[in-house]
Amino acid sequence: MPRRPLVLLHGLWDTPQVFRRLEAELLGRCPELELWAPHLRDRWGAVPLQELAATLAPQISARFGPDRPIDLLGFSMGGLVGRLWLQDHGGAARCRRFVCLGSPMRGTLTAQLVPRALLAGIADMKLGSPLLRHLDAGTLRLQGVACTSLYCRTELTVVPGWRAVLPVGERRALPVATHRQLIGHPRALAAVDGDLCWIHR
Repeated sequence: MPRRPLVLLHGLWDTPQVFRRLEAELLGRCPELELWAPHLRDRWGAVPLQELAATLAPQISARFGPDRPIDLLGFSMGGLVGRLWLQDHGGAARCRRFVCLGSPMRGTLTAQLVPRALLAGIADMKLGSPLLRHLDAGTLRLQGVACTSLYCRTELTVVPGWRAVLPVGERRALPVATHRQLIGHPRALAAVDGDLCWIHR
């Protein structure tokens, strides 16, 4: 049986190293997975998210070819970049499952005062930003993709925490206390692991 790729997209001010624990957990249960975590060079939030998605699209094609099916997980900002790839770059045609982990799909109050002229990528995550309105207008393009939003009710990065959900698909609050625990706490890892390994069986 061919290995099925799973692309992991990290968040703001992060690197692919943030997924080390998750990767170990996933490969321990599903060694047939082919994991790949590209580096999203956000320049501390200065790069617009649409630019990051436009850079990601040819990277995915170069890595897996133009048509090979993949699954996608986005943590924090990475979820928005992934959604842009799905909706604006044809990714939905080849993606079976999209898991968002603490991704500010409805914006976050923590970005409200950030000037776009300096930090366009962070400003994209403001409540009601042009980018978020653009994404919501194209939600129908996610038809055919199994979407799951996992979030933390009490975190202080995406505020309020319930805004970290897609307008479609399943939504579940995880039993953790902080944004960072969404990608490292054993309870969160078990939930993500269960979702992603199940689809590869």
